[in-house]
Amino acid sequence: MTTFSVRFLGCKVSYSDGEEIRERLLADGHEEMRPGEAEIAFVNTCCVTREAVGKSRQAVAKAARTHDRVYVTGCGANLEGAFAGMAENVIVLAQGKTAAPERVAEMLGPGHPVDRSPKPKRVRAFVQIQDGCSFRCSYCVVPLVRGPGRSKSAEVVLADIRRRVEQGHKEVVLSGINLGCFRDSKAGVSLAGLVREAGRTSGLERLRLSSIEINHVSPELVAAIRETPTACRHLHVPLQSGDDGILRAMRRRYDAATFLRRLEGLGDFNLTSDVIAGFPGEDEAAFQRTLDLVERAEITKVHVFPYSPRPGTATESEDDVPVGVKKERAARLRESSKNACLRRWRGKIGVVESILIDRPGRGYASDYTPWLLDGPLGELLQARAKKVTEQGIIGIARRS
Repeated sequence: MTTFSVRFLGCKVSYSDGEEIRERLLADGHEEMRPGEAEIAFVNTCCVTREAVGKSRQAVAKAARTHDRVYVTGCGANLEGAFAGMAENVIVLAQGKTAAPERVAEMLGPGHPVDRSPKPKRVRAFVQIQDGCSFRCSYCVVPLVRGPGRSKSAEVVLADIRRRVEQGHKEVVLSGINLGCFRDSKAGVSLAGLVREAGRTSGLERLRLSSIEINHVSPELVAAIRETPTACRHLHVPLQSGDDGILRAMRRRYDAATFLRRLEGLGDFNLTSDVIAGFPGEDEAAFQRTLDLVERAEITKVHVFPYSPRPGTATESEDDVPVGVKKERAARLRESSKNACLRRWRGKIGVVESILIDRPGRGYASDYTPWLLDGPLGELLQARAKKVTEQGIIGIARRS
């Protein structure tokens, strides 16, 4: 038996990757311990930005000082040279023909197998339905480290959802690198069809999509969400830029008008997004068009990423916007996002909603609005919105 710890950095897919390793080791009879107390550590890394690589290297270096061995997995492990010069006890597991959980299991061997299904650490269960991306946005390193797009079968996905619900999870989040590309051709199931089928899972309270490109926000998908009682009316739709010239330079597959048109009629949805600040060639006018589009689309929360060139991409040698300008534009976007969130939250004062408590003193409504509310972790509580702060809605739980 080997003692281990697992840490992930990055997106929901990174969490899913790390969770697969964790569950495989627990199922094989190895023992999970807190970081610093275990013999070996697994760090599932991210490389989507230069900052993400830096944080991943810091996490690996820290683990190397307190563990006998550190295994580096995830996207960062597949980026050449990302972990060069690390300590001798750091082992990088780059993508190969064998998936990371199987490779890890082979290296460690059996422990003391137990007949149980380990419960993930988080309240929400992330179920990966798709991996990789076959598009080539000029700035994005993900296709290089995750490979081309590919989908799991609907049968496998639905079985995983049932397993998570049986473990006690009330909310399942469908995740993937390019979620809208999901398709089970053999079974004839699209993402919309999967939403409908997954939504019928007995015991499931909430079904959420992690992130979806605007070109995949189709009438069919929107109808499936609206007609599935458990499906959350929240869409995270990456924008990246609201300027058509920058979008072309990014090799995105839409323009500003398409982005707005695809979101028409979704006033009952909470819309969130990603934006890159300071992409090469972005002047003040282009940035202002991004700010304007975010407001016109009625987007609330915006995740802002100051541009950083990534190795192997078409724009790896381009970076002409000064760092200070990037920071200033990122700050303006975040301020706009904060104000948009506050406006939406204030509109909920007096409203009663169902809140999933996912950490002490905090939870989320179905539309992903944050609430400040005490309650048992993993439970759904009915609460009335009393007051709004910059951290979320202060709620008062209703007695059953």
